[in-house]
Amino acid sequence: MKAVIVGAQGQLGRELLATRPPRVECVAASRADLDITVLSEVLEFVQSRQPDLLINCAAYTAVDGAELKPDLALAVNADGVGNLAKAAGLARARVIHVSTDYVFDGAAQTPYPSDAETHPLGVYGHSKLAGEMRLQALLPVNSVIVRTAWLYSRFGGNFVKTMLRLMNEREELAVVADQTGSPTWARGLAQMLWTLAARPQLHGIFHWTDRGQCSWYQFASEIYKQGRALGIIKRKLKFYEITSAEYRRAAVRPAYSVLDCSRSRELLDLPGEPWQQQLRAMLEDMARHA
Repeated sequence: MKAVIVGAQGQLGRELLATRPPRVECVAASRADLDITVLSEVLEFVQSRQPDLLINCAAYTAVDGAELKPDLALAVNADGVGNLAKAAGLARARVIHVSTDYVFDGAAQTPYPSDAETHPLGVYGHSKLAGEMRLQALLPVNSVIVRTAWLYSRFGGNFVKTMLRLMNEREELAVVADQTGSPTWARGLAQMLWTLAARPQLHGIFHWTDRGQCSWYQFASEIYKQGRALGIIKRKLKFYEITSAEYRRAAVRPAYSVLDCSRSRELLDLPGEPWQQQLRAMLEDMARHA
């Protein structure tokens, strides 16, 4: 199988390349290689490489920035996905597209199944939902959407790496405690995507995160605990809980965005790992590459 990884320099793209199955040939497409907002460029890129599969990790992910630049968010997260779908259709290639928990409004009190009603709160969520809809309209059978949440790895910028930096710089740290979700190591998601890639009969919407749920405050507390145990964090720190209202941001976040991944685990025969265990594995991986 020949796969094009779109957004190959992001944290998920790099984990996909690192976990590539032996019989898969990968073409890495970074932003410099391919501007997915330009249809002619996408058509030429895909046509010249003739892949069996496109895995789209490219996205405009600046949640607050999307409120200030809605046209850019829509160009990448909606138009770009539509362009990939058009090119894949002509090449008879399958598309696996990565989406987000932000397509939900956070009003639920139990995990969202993949067929739950969507209601995004901000521009970022709206743009990602628009991308989902365009993909399903253009490639209803030969595409898969995988929603995930709170993604991190040793690559790129993410919450874990930000917390590690701040915890080595400050004596006190305030973290939001009234938003609940599921942290997800990008490597685990990459492995799930490769499993999905090997099941061409599957299509539709899937959910995937690591097992369990927590608040950002609880996530930060576990990062501190494990970071201290591994010697990554060198100093003692005091934590304070704050509310979303106190931590003012341009975009409203869903208060509860836990995804129900039971269907994905059953269909793919993947048990999933607890988020605390995955965090430990990622921190150990980071320490090895320090």
